[in-house]
Amino acid sequence: MRSRGARAVLAVVTAGVLGVAGCDAVGGNASEPSGTAAQRVKPSPSPTPLWDRSPASLAAVGDSITRGFDACSLLKDCTEASWATGSDTEVDSLAVRLLGRAKAASSSWNYAVTGARMADLAGQMAQAATRKPELVTVMAGANDACRDSAAAMTSVADFRAQFEEAMDTLRAAAPKAQVYVASVPDLKRLWSQGRTNPLGKQVWKLGICPSMLGDPDDLAAAATERRDTVQDRVEAYNEVLETVCAKDKRCRFDGGAVYAYRFGTDQLSHWDWFHPSVNGQARLAEIAYRKITAPTA
Repeated sequence: MRSRGARAVLAVVTAGVLGVAGCDAVGGNASEPSGTAAQRVKPSPSPTPLWDRSPASLAAVGDSITRGFDACSLLKDCTEASWATGSDTEVDSLAVRLLGRAKAASSSWNYAVTGARMADLAGQMAQAATRKPELVTVMAGANDACRDSAAAMTSVADFRAQFEEAMDTLRAAAPKAQVYVASVPDLKRLWSQGRTNPLGKQVWKLGICPSMLGDPDDLAAAATERRDTVQDRVEAYNEVLETVCAKDKRCRFDGGAVYAYRFGTDQLSHWDWFHPSVNGQARLAEIAYRKITAPTA
């Protein structure tokens, strides 16, 4: 049995140890923990994601589709109906969905040009970059296939080089801008839907996509081969868009969603039966919003 003196000494020592331990646990005047203890107290913050699903500004580049061409009147742009930046309530554009109607008016910009081809995209990217947008939307390539003849289409190699140049141009001025790339639409489906309308076929004669829409009722072998050649080129363009975009950590391709969408007559302009109608523009906005806000590409 221990003496009373020994028990007293043990009690004093124990109290001192517990007192020090208690001071460390609750902070007190002790210094900050370090080493392994610090890691337990202060976990490392999560890295900032490369893809922000709620960008605060948007710039659009591309061709007549993004300009809303023929959505409101014959052979005219209608930017208020643009899937990317439009203000039309029936479209509910990507900018409106992402930013809200008030902010979309001041923080979204449309640099697309009717008739533009991939060779023109670098210049549009340079313009877009001056706004320092958090998101840039790209829809281009249809006019590279829509030439006077199938032989006049942009080669796949040139298309690739031009898209790479456009991306490099953007990256030089806006390295952190996110990029959403829409696939080129299924031009052959647009031909098959529009050729049922006599008025549309008359408008096609004004020079809308001759390589696909020329002689729309000709189903002979040569005409069918021509359309198939154009369609094959569109599919090759989409492969380029996907592979080039995949090399950029802040770029998302739509996975072929626009190409795969089954556009019907309601989604086609009733002026030319080829470009998207207001309804079609709304569907494009819907696809883009779904892809951009998805947790993963």
